Amino acid sequence: MFSRKRLLTALGGVILGLATTVSIGAGVNDNDTMYVSFNQPVALPGVSLGSGTYIFERLDIHAHSVVRVLSRDRKMVHYTAYTYAVDRPADLRRGQVISFAETSPNVPQRIAVWWPEDSPGRQFIYPEK
Repeated sequence: MFSRKRLLTALGGVILGLATTVSIGAGVNDNDTMYVSFNQPVALPGVSLGSGTYIFERLDIHAHSVVRVLSRDRKMVHYTAYTYAVDRPADLRRGQVISFAETSPNVPQRIAVWWPEDSPGRQFIYPEK
C-alpha cells in the first residue's frame, strides 16, 4: 500500500528533479541561420540534396560549431555535424554564401564551406578516400 510519507517523498523528488534539470538543447542565433537555394543537386558529407531551398544553421553546443541543414519547412533534418571554422578570404565576394569543392562530372557538387553573414565560415568535414 502507498503511505502518505512515500507519496510526499516521491512528489518531492519529482519537483526537485524538475527544478534542477539543465537544458541540453542547442541554441540557434538568427544571425547564423540562412535560407540557401540550389538549382542543381549538391552534396554534403554522406548526403545528397536535390535542387531546392534549405535552411543552414549553426548551433552552439558547448563551444563546438555544429551545422544543421533542414528542409525549408523545417520538417526534415538532412544533415547535422561538426564543422571547422575558417576565415573568409579577402578576395571572396561579399554575397557568396557557399563555396564548392572540385568534383567529378555527373556527381552532385560538394559543398566545401558555408559562409554565414558576419561570422567565420563553416568548412564541412569529408572522410578521406
